[in-house]
Amino acid sequence: MNIAIRQDLRTPQSLIGRVSLVTGSTSGIGLGIARAFAGAGASVVLNGFGRPEEIAETKAKLASEFSVRTSYSDADMSKPDSIHQMIEETLDSFGRLDILVNNAGIQHVAPLQDFPIEKWDAILAINLSSAFHTMRLALPGMLHNKWGRIINVASAHGLVASPFKSAYVASKHGIVGLTKVTALETAEQGITCNAICPATSTRRWSRHKSTGRRRRTASRASR
Repeated sequence: MNIAIRQDLRTPQSLIGRVSLVTGSTSGIGLGIARAFAGAGASVVLNGFGRPEEIAETKAKLASEFSVRTSYSDADMSKPDSIHQMIEETLDSFGRLDILVNNAGIQHVAPLQDFPIEKWDAILAINLSSAFHTMRLALPGMLHNKWGRIINVASAHGLVASPFKSAYVASKHGIVGLTKVTALETAEQGITCNAICPATSTRRWSRHKSTGRRRRTASRASR
């Protein structure tokens, strides 16, 4: 899914000279974030899965539309060695990494007693451990430059729970806690670390018996 930025809503180019890396950014929310950084003048490193020709087209479109440098890493966010290679390649190509957005995430729904062990391990690895690895590898350069911005995309499930989402809820609560620790450790070094907790609403509707009009009967966070 391509998310367009309207010409009149683009951010001022306040990030010229900065380098951003957004995990899980070949589509959806991650790509929208990457486009916003490109619109502000930052170079962009994309990461994620997809058809090679579509990723190449996305990368080229960002570069031409916003006149910024772009690159792509196919790093598997469940593997520390692959994450390490992605950060090293970013530093080798651009000489710095200023902005890190940990957006990659997966989901699985099942009762706790039936939750597949391999799904638990994969969700914790991609949703939580990958952020630990990207941050620990990006921080030395940010500390050296005394400037950095880290954004961890959590979820409403980082604040509340839903049934049948044990791994997802655990990982998102974990990313909120990890963010707090990182923010405290870097607060005096010119580096900020924040978590955002987006949510979508699942709404249920019923007909009023006397009027026949539809009315909302329930709403809950579903992301």
